[in-house]
Amino acid sequence: MTSNAETVDEYLASLPPNRRSAISAVRDVFLKNIDPGFEEGMLYGMISYYVPLSVFPAGYHCDPTKPVNFASLGSQKSHMAIYLMCVYGSPVAEKQFRDDWAESGKKLDMGKSCVRFKKLDDVALDAVGQTIASVSMKKYVECYQAVLDSMAAKKKARK
Repeated sequence: MTSNAETVDEYLASLPPNRRSAISAVRDVFLKNIDPGFEEGMLYGMISYYVPLSVFPAGYHCDPTKPVNFASLGSQKSHMAIYLMCVYGSPVAEKQFRDDWAESGKKLDMGKSCVRFKKLDDVALDAVGQTIASVSMKKYVECYQAVLDSMAAKKKARK
């Protein structure tokens, strides 16, 4: 369920109190651990952290008008979610994240990049913080560019 909020503060204010406090707590972990080069704002109706267009002007390959997303926090209809694009694109990072989460003893409900949770107690905040801290913006942009280059090479090889 996406929001029409234009700012993070508007988004948080629109949430029910229990969800506001949970999303705010996860946001605090993001803000304490994220590379300061990433920007925080609203993308796709959620709180997002992304590579500024001033750093990577080509933008997201599917929509170059949008910046490349690194991570997001959202309140969906039946759950809240943490979206970790840095885990989605890296089997090594995903394994490390899953291992860190397992150490917490908490059950992980995860898709490709989406960690779903119903309440804050379900979240392994240390694992989230370690994952966010482990990827610099420079490293993320380099990995993203490598994926784009690989896609272009495959497309060229098909011709």
